[in-house]
Amino acid sequence: MMIKYRVREVAKDLNLTNKDVIDTLAKYFPEPKKYMTALEEKELDIVFETFTQERNLASLDEYFAQRELGPEPKGEQEPEASGKKPAEPKPAPAKEGGKKQVQPKDKEAPKGQPAPAAAKPAAEQKAGQKSQQKPAQPVREPKAPTRRVVDTRSSNVNIDKYNEKYDRLADQKVSARQDNAVTKQKFTNRNQQRRGQQRRGKRETEAERLRRIAMERKAKHITIEVPDEISVGEFALRLKVAAPEVIKKLMGLGVFAAINDTIDFDTAVLIADEFHAKVEKEVVVTIEERIIDDSEDDEANLVTRAPVVVVMGHVDHGKTSILDVIRHSNVTEGEAGGITQHIGAYRVKAGDRDLTFLDTPGHAAFTTMRARGAQVTDIAVLVVAADDGIMPQTVEAINHAKAAGVSIIVAINKMDKLGANPDRVKEQLTEYELVPEEWGGDTPCIPVSAHTKEGINDLLEMITLTADMMELKANPDRAAKGTVIEARLDKGMGPIATVLVQNGTLRAGDTIVAGATVGRVRSMMDDKGRRVTEAGPSVPVEITGLGDVPVGGDVFDAVSDERLARELVEQRLNDQKEEAFRAQTKVTLDNLFEQMREGEMKELKIIVKADVQGSVEAVRQSLEKLTNDEVRVHIIHGAVGAVSESDVMLANASNAIIVGFNVRPDPVAEENAKRDGVDMRLYRIIYDCIEEIESAMKGMLAPKFREVALGRAECRETYKISNVGIVIGGHVTGGKITRNALVRVVRDGIIVADDKIASLRRFKDDVKEVADGYDCGITLEKFIDIKQGDVLEAYEMEEYRD
Repeated sequence: MMIKYRVREVAKDLNLTNKDVIDTLAKYFPEPKKYMTALEEKELDIVFETFTQERNLASLDEYFAQRELGPEPKGEQEPEASGKKPAEPKPAPAKEGGKKQVQPKDKEAPKGQPAPAAAKPAAEQKAGQKSQQKPAQPVREPKAPTRRVVDTRSSNVNIDKYNEKYDRLADQKVSARQDNAVTKQKFTNRNQQRRGQQRRGKRETEAERLRRIAMERKAKHITIEVPDEISVGEFALRLKVAAPEVIKKLMGLGVFAAINDTIDFDTAVLIADEFHAKVEKEVVVTIEERIIDDSEDDEANLVTRAPVVVVMGHVDHGKTSILDVIRHSNVTEGEAGGITQHIGAYRVKAGDRDLTFLDTPGHAAFTTMRARGAQVTDIAVLVVAADDGIMPQTVEAINHAKAAGVSIIVAINKMDKLGANPDRVKEQLTEYELVPEEWGGDTPCIPVSAHTKEGINDLLEMITLTADMMELKANPDRAAKGTVIEARLDKGMGPIATVLVQNGTLRAGDTIVAGATVGRVRSMMDDKGRRVTEAGPSVPVEITGLGDVPVGGDVFDAVSDERLARELVEQRLNDQKEEAFRAQTKVTLDNLFEQMREGEMKELKIIVKADVQGSVEAVRQSLEKLTNDEVRVHIIHGAVGAVSESDVMLANASNAIIVGFNVRPDPVAEENAKRDGVDMRLYRIIYDCIEEIESAMKGMLAPKFREVALGRAECRETYKISNVGIVIGGHVTGGKITRNALVRVVRDGIIVADDKIASLRRFKDDVKEVADGYDCGITLEKFIDIKQGDVLEAYEMEEYRD
């Protein structure tokens, strides 16, 4: 077994430095060595061979001559004595010479052979007497064993000696580890004791810290920020005082508040003054303020923008036809029934000027959409048919335009028809505070004809002139802001919104927040279907990329931070949920009877699906207006898109009907609706929808019944038959008696029973009815106290509706 012979031990035995041995090994072995590295046999051979050759002597005479010299060759004598391996050709003289010269110390020669050679000259120089050498040798003998010199001239190595040494070292290390473990445990306990003392010290110094803060507060006033309202506990934390102290000060002012109660800003100022603190108003910055730029535009940055014109009026008065002539296209033919179902936004050229037109539906059901169209526009063109005059929806359009504060231009259409009377229209306009210009007012009235294109240019010139007078301006060099005109869900492209940019410039890639939805603008299309990369003020575009379908009329803003934008949308969604929750009527003692009465009402549940969001709202409002005292219309769900399987499942679970407007069901949804018996109604014109729902509601009204007399029979005999009961032998005296008919038993003009015929027989046969003048046998279901002479009046209850 090879012992562990480390670098430092080799260096010590050869009287070398650790670096010399490490450098020598580095020449022959790639692995780096350290002073504690255990060397292998081949490595030891290299070391011994290298240093033996370096210290080789020509003859033994030189070796013995060096022993006789002074202390100068001391450093070389030891390794030469220990490294005289090349002297193998003359082994006998080496042993003899060694015995003659070092015989008194023959046992110590391998370990401390240089010691006598160095001690002899030193003794001669100091004392000069041989007698003094004998007592000097025993003095140095204890030091000799501490040095280990390996005589490489001999192949005998005392391995047991080194094994004993390392066993002893290993025992010392184990005992040291055990001692350290015990000490470590005691040290940990002391630390725990010290920590406990430190904790106690901290509790004791807390009062001192509070006193120090109070002294600092008196010496130097601290400043805190307080909002409009703050709880007492939070206020105490900001003042760095205990809450009971604040409550005590409040009680001194006559305000009794607990730690969770709130105090206003003025009260907080008074209390803070008691604690030598100054209060400043805390400015709360919301997410909207951080990401939405609502700053006023500088006049130098404003440029002229195109006016936004809305075309309003009654159904079938020619709004879309006029716009059709202006756009040189044909829109009306594409609308169901010639009625505009959606808001359309168009950009047209009038000479060298751009105009943006919004075509709003004219039907009463689309009042909300028309109001939304008026809110985003600058000029309202009120179309009135010259032969019809002002109609109810025309009045609504006038009110919407006035409420929005827009300029009104009246276009008197259908001037080419017989019976056109523009003067009567102008007279009717004066009733609604719209005085024509030719009558001294400020409302332009332009006679036009969409059929002959008469007056269209005059109308455009008036629009341009009115826009010039209004001096419409916007700043294109800022984040876009505008309004969602319409929104729909496309099966392939997802949510699509028609937006009108009112300020700034909207670019592809912008992150926008529209109401309670957020997204990045993926693509933009203008009104002609061309892809564009940006849209300035007064430009309508269709955008894709929103996460959900926004509601028409929502204001959209382009923001810089998408993460904050999503947080803002989450807040808005939570606010909407809370509002919907608060809108639910809770039962109280005041409305308990009303709630009980509503529980008796029948409810018609409807799911509304439409192609655009505006149509969903319009259908919802129209149907909810049909609610009466007996039947309530409840729209349980309304969304954009085709009728899906989930809609059918919801309708089946809640016993609702599905109303689709300009949409079709999925094949799976249609199959499931047939299987589950879900009523699905699809419409393209809103008139039909309203009429059919009204008819359905009439079927849900509480039915009314009336009594219809069938006939009379007289009891002439009674028979008691076992297993049957009392059988009446009767004679029909008028009308007819039918089986299962209701019957009254009249005795002396008094109704003694009201029952139902259980069986009707002639002879032994059961019959459905017995005519006048025939005898029959009758049994009743319950009444058995029948007597001769009683009259049986047969009748039935008939259901009827007003």
